Formats: sequence, structure tokens, C-alpha cells
Amino acid sequence: MDDARPEGATAPATDRDRRARLVDAAVDHVAEHGIADLSLRRLGAAIGVSHRMLIHYFGSKEQLLVEIVRTAERRERELLSGLRLEPGLSPVDVARLLWQQLTDPRLAGQERLFFEIYGHALRGRPEAVPILEGLVTDWLEPLAAAEVATGTDPAVARTRARLGLATVRGLLLDLLATGDRAGVDAAMEEFFRLYYGSQ
Repeated sequence: MDDARPEGATAPATDRDRRARLVDAAVDHVAEHGIADLSLRRLGAAIGVSHRMLIHYFGSKEQLLVEIVRTAERRERELLSGLRLEPGLSPVDVARLLWQQLTDPRLAGQERLFFEIYGHALRGRPEAVPILEGLVTDWLEPLAAAEVATGTDPAVARTRARLGLATVRGLLLDLLATGDRAGVDAAMEEFFRLYYGSQ
């Protein structure tokens, strides 16, 4: 059977497409409104679907939260990749811009969700455990590749990438716990000095 569509027509959305769109909308909502009192019913109303539809695609609120964290992480990696392509930016410039993005107060709810789901996964909660897959390694590859591109030995680059990732996540947790933006920024600047040298 010929399944050709008229010129200009788009393919019908698949379940995967719909699911991805729902996750993107949920990430946008959480980034703007946080996660306080978040329920599937409220979230569904905010993004224009029924809570039953969210259950159909994700199974439970917890599984949807895992997908929100995964998608937010992917967006951050894409942001990093985009910044690296900007002409005239040194590696430390890129790192500073990414840090500014990650510490934007509007993303505090999203960052809290990240650490909440991470904690649930480490405690072995079945709905959260899948998030551990790739939570570190998905970042190590692009971070290490950037180091290698500047001439760093691949093994050293991977170690430095892990150190950088752990430092960023640790200082994000510090910021959420203490609210000491000036102190955390100063610590990050010192890390940049040690990590990148005199750049």
C-alpha cells in the first residue's frame, strides 16, 4: 500500500512523540513553577492534558518525575554543547556561562527535584533507580571530549571531567542547602582557577 502523504503534510504523531512533548512541557512547567504540591492532576491541567493521559504515558507521578530530571539533564548537556560552539569563548568562559544558567533562581525547583530523585534512586526505590543509568556517564563523555580537544590525555581528561561534574553538583547542593550565593560563586571561581589555570 502506498503510504505517501501530500506534499507539506506531516507524519502523524507517534506515542513516543506525544510522550516526548509531554515531558518537555512538564520540564518547562517545573522550571517555571517548581515542584511544591505538584500532582498529576495539577500538572496535567497546566500542560493541557488529563492526569489519566499522564498515567497512560508514564505509569505514575514518580516515573514522570524521573523523565523530567532526565530531560532537564539532556537540555543542560545541549546547552553546554551550544556554548562550546560560540566563537571567541574560552573553556572557562563556557564553564562560567553554564554555571550561571544552572544557578538561575528560576531553576531551583528543578535542581531540588534532581537531588530528590537522586536520593530516592540511591535508596533503591524501584521507580527512581533507572535514573542512575547515565547520570554520570552521559556527562563524562562530552566533558572529557572537550578536554581531549585541548590536548589533554584521554585518561586524564576523563578524571578531570568527573572532578568537574562532582564539583558542580556539590556546589549546587550547597547553594540549595545554604542559599549562600556569594560563597558558592566564590568557591566555583576558585575551582575554575585551579581547574583552568590562569584563563
